[in-house]
Amino acid sequence: MEQSELRQWERKCVQEEVPWCIAACPLHVDAKSFCAQVAQQRWDKAWAVLAKTMPLPGVLARLCDGPCKDVCARKDAGGAVEMDRLERFCVEQAKPVPPPRLLPSRHKSVAVVGAGMTGLCAAWEMVRRGFQVALYCVTPGGSLPDLPEGVLQRELDSLKAMGTVIEAGASISPALVESLLAEKDAVFVDSDDMPAEVLSFGEPDAITLGTRESGLFASRTGETSAVLQAATGRRAANSIERFTQGVSMVSNRELEGPYETRLYTNLAKVEPVQPVAVEAGYTEAQARDEARRCLQCECMECVKSCEYLRHYKHYPKIYVRQIYNNENIVMGTRQANGLINSCMLCGQCEVLCPEDFSMADVCLQARRGLVKQGKMPPSAHEFALRDMAFADGEKCALTRHAPGGDVSEYVFFPGCQLTASDPEGVEAAYADLRNRLGSVGLMLRCCSTPAQWAGQEAMAEASMTALKGEWESLGKPRIIVACPTCLKTLRQSMPEAELLSHWSVLRALGLPGGASFKGGELAVNDPCAARHDTALQEDVRALLDQLKVTMSEPEMNGEYTQCCGYGGLLSEANPDLGMAAAGRRAQGMDEDTVSYCVMCRDMISRTGKRSLHLYDLLYPRLDDPGARPAPGYSVRRENRVHLRERLLRELWQDDEDSALQPYESIEVLFTEQASNNLEARRILKSDVQKVLYQARQSGTRFVHGGTGHYLASFRPAIVTYWVEYEQQGDAFLVHNAWYHRMRILGGQP
Repeated sequence: MEQSELRQWERKCVQEEVPWCIAACPLHVDAKSFCAQVAQQRWDKAWAVLAKTMPLPGVLARLCDGPCKDVCARKDAGGAVEMDRLERFCVEQAKPVPPPRLLPSRHKSVAVVGAGMTGLCAAWEMVRRGFQVALYCVTPGGSLPDLPEGVLQRELDSLKAMGTVIEAGASISPALVESLLAEKDAVFVDSDDMPAEVLSFGEPDAITLGTRESGLFASRTGETSAVLQAATGRRAANSIERFTQGVSMVSNRELEGPYETRLYTNLAKVEPVQPVAVEAGYTEAQARDEARRCLQCECMECVKSCEYLRHYKHYPKIYVRQIYNNENIVMGTRQANGLINSCMLCGQCEVLCPEDFSMADVCLQARRGLVKQGKMPPSAHEFALRDMAFADGEKCALTRHAPGGDVSEYVFFPGCQLTASDPEGVEAAYADLRNRLGSVGLMLRCCSTPAQWAGQEAMAEASMTALKGEWESLGKPRIIVACPTCLKTLRQSMPEAELLSHWSVLRALGLPGGASFKGGELAVNDPCAARHDTALQEDVRALLDQLKVTMSEPEMNGEYTQCCGYGGLLSEANPDLGMAAAGRRAQGMDEDTVSYCVMCRDMISRTGKRSLHLYDLLYPRLDDPGARPAPGYSVRRENRVHLRERLLRELWQDDEDSALQPYESIEVLFTEQASNNLEARRILKSDVQKVLYQARQSGTRFVHGGTGHYLASFRPAIVTYWVEYEQQGDAFLVHNAWYHRMRILGGQP
């Protein structure tokens, strides 16, 4: 990722944009933090927030007219937060704060002529920044509204303590201004506190407040808002600072004074709450309650809905910085690899984001980069890629015309996960299609999505090339696709093919014979692959309607649907987070669920929630399909193998020589704990059989002196597997199994 691309991504995320109240405040007072402190009745800390930004805070907090209220997000949900009233209450409750700490001296002298609110604030800002400031006026603050006794004097004392020289009683005239202009590095004139004859320098520039006299700056006349006058004083200080430094007077000044922000705050679930009603001033409890009306505006739309984004405790702008830094590490640990490989690539964030920020695009690009650099951790996706290779291998893959035919008008492509989870359903679906459509061929293999998700572009291309070759060998028939992810992938990679979803075909043909639903309500789960496929969503709901299913729609569904935790290979790269995502999805649905993605069905089922696949209703085989457990990894492989063998034998009368590998003759039993460990550690039954076969052939194993259990290892490729077992007749009872990537010197091959 180039730095320019990083900046583009960063700009898309609006979480760090300021709330509208801060942007609209001429002084950019942090109303969000202020309200958070008042809501906890921390008066001194709340006052510190105001004093950090406000010049002459004791005066200005009493005179602020609350321009932020015009844009307050709460305005449309009960009424704007009464920020000006809260400021006035806080200034009475809190302890006075000392003057702000000064910056080092600039060795520049400035004169301020006139001491209305604008002049006083200009003097405050400049002395704070290290200027030597002299303030010339008749009466300091003489034009201000009446204030409680001592308030103005305390702020004037602070000005003096900061180093400002106040020349009260000065004779204000054009001659004074001219003499100061000759003596000082710059002069600022508070035009609202001047005799008319002094204002002979013309209309000041709106941006810089500069006049036709070099070094002379002045406010425009007629402003009545105290907070806008204070902002003018700050603008004058900014201009004089630039002038004395000899830099541009106009560049990058868009954020001075009120401006628009891009922050998005969703009010959809915000309950209207009216402002706290008061006749005079607030009590402490009333001020607290009014401050609690503040929405603490932020965006976080994607983080609120995505378990992955929430897990890493930040937001996309931070994540893309971490990923950028991760890519540019030459040596050392790449701390963001887990972040990169845990994204579900589901696209929900892009839909929710007001600026279309796609973490999927960022993470997929980063994965491809890690693969190209040879820096992708092999453990992240190895198991899923092995499974994909197995699905495309000779034991599982199958391409045939319809039984008895040599031409196929259609070919049924169920996908590798449906054959692994529900082989009987695939068998029934294929029989139904042949019965009603005639010449329907069959393709059993993977669509290459796991390799694409893993960033393995070469592997994905090879898999897709093989798939296209198989399809072309059938004469390029129309492809009936059952899996939404396969359908999405094939549409992207095979634009030349005519692709039909199985659900659209069934909607056109009508329900299969025997399709039934016993009644009740089901929550429809849209898989993330169907997020933008409204036609597919409608086809599924039409079939459910024909089945007389009472449907409920989860809040996050359709275009906004949440991923089940399998997408992007999350469940393989980060299993705990994958289950957390599945649990969150399950919690969003009160009823039993029905999905048309078998991985959604299986992931939700693993959380303990009853879940069905649409095939369970269209091709019913079980009395209670919602209680069917999700098959484990070894069973999924066996399901694919046995489905292929059964179809070849029964439909094509082709009893292929399926001689077992030597290790497959090993009879293995597992304790319950061992079964759980194998599933959690992604160790297959065949991996265990290879270890046991190697131990039997070599006789090399350890024996535990206490339990009598044996311990053996085997390294078939880049992983060493260990198995703890005991022998029971001709079988082996496995107690535990684990693996590592270390190579042990002197160990078994």
